[in-house]
Amino acid sequence: MISMVVIIILIAACEKKSTIENISTVLLKDIDGNEYDTLKIGNQYWMKQNLKTAHYRNGELIPLVTDNAAWNSLSTGAWCWYNNDSATYAASYGKLYNWYAVTDPRGLAPEGWHVPADTEWSTLVTFLGGDPAAGGKMKEAGNAHLVSPNTDATNSSRFTGLPGHFRPFHGQFYGDFGTIGYWWSTTFDGSAGAYCIQLVYNLGESRLNDANGRYGFSVRCLKN
Repeated sequence: MISMVVIIILIAACEKKSTIENISTVLLKDIDGNEYDTLKIGNQYWMKQNLKTAHYRNGELIPLVTDNAAWNSLSTGAWCWYNNDSATYAASYGKLYNWYAVTDPRGLAPEGWHVPADTEWSTLVTFLGGDPAAGGKMKEAGNAHLVSPNTDATNSSRFTGLPGHFRPFHGQFYGDFGTIGYWWSTTFDGSAGAYCIQLVYNLGESRLNDANGRYGFSVRCLKN
């Protein structure tokens, strides 16, 4: 006979499993027609891929800025491909946006979605076990996109975080691609930038950091 304790454990396990699921019936498109898979983690609905739109939600163009000096002087929204190389990076990694694009009142996210605040990133991290454990559960497993050792990466959340790297505020790309990914929040840090979530190839943890708003980071969107 199965004891009541075992039954309770089995029910709890089933409930936990049901809170991370692919939402195959929801086809999300941005204003440019790019399609995204969606995913339920806890009570949140996330995009599974990084944003790729080149237009705000009202249809107005977000400037593509490739020149380093021009990127460094920005105080309005812009985007780029990593290393200005769409052929290599567009399909898997999406665009890199500065924070001014993220917070532009014309709207960066698809209709009915938004770029998360820092507290919404914290909700996700807490659900996945807190900072020490969440990073490994959010990173894509293996070495197809993240370099070795890709510490503790299981992607058990199915968030499939890819290391889209970044563009520094001065515009010059540098560093080893495949080692790190950043995703913007909309939350101002009180000085010159905003908070972002960070995943790293050699750490199993996630980190909530802040960065100058002229940095170019990836964007994931959250359902309203």
